[in-house]
Amino acid sequence: MSNEILYILLPDYAAHEEVYLSQAIASDEMALKANPKYVNKTVAPTLEPVKSIGGFRTMPDYSFATMPDDYAALILIGGFGWATLVADRVVPIIRKAIENGKPIGAICNAASFLAKHGFLNNIKHTGNGVEQLKLWGGENYNNATGYVHAQAVCDNRIVTANGSATLEFAKELLLLLENDTPERIEMYYQFNKQGFCALFS
Repeated sequence: MSNEILYILLPDYAAHEEVYLSQAIASDEMALKANPKYVNKTVAPTLEPVKSIGGFRTMPDYSFATMPDDYAALILIGGFGWATLVADRVVPIIRKAIENGKPIGAICNAASFLAKHGFLNNIKHTGNGVEQLKLWGGENYNNATGYVHAQAVCDNRIVTANGSATLEFAKELLLLLENDTPERIEMYYQFNKQGFCALFS
């Protein structure tokens, strides 16, 4: 199995939502890892640079047409692109990932997009509120009782999170991927959640 973690970036993606996860994958508290368990790779609709909400442009490693079939996890980074037509091209990618048992992460509007296409109907999940999931999902979303009012939720190898849960999103995925020991993942979470001054007074 490939050790690449693929981050789907659509136009006007929320760059901050990938920071904690990608950083913990590539580095520890000291430096870049010499032999990381996983490697971060970006995927966009084409190989042209894709712009974030903040205006930064990322040169993707893969396009939808060139992305590999084998990878370690699929991460759907939120942003405004999930409300556009280009997002529909991600549906078969998600469906195939679920069929193959790949870990999946979806944060903010990406979680709402999962609701829109019925991918949340058999799992516990969260997102930007159950009302937004109903709005996006319409008749395709029939699992409001599976909604959990939490920052991030992991069920059946799918992690969902609301847009303010970047750190919790990372924690749940790091645990799912067994990127490190649970104790070290918790330490990473607490350090970034509480801050240096709170932990080292």
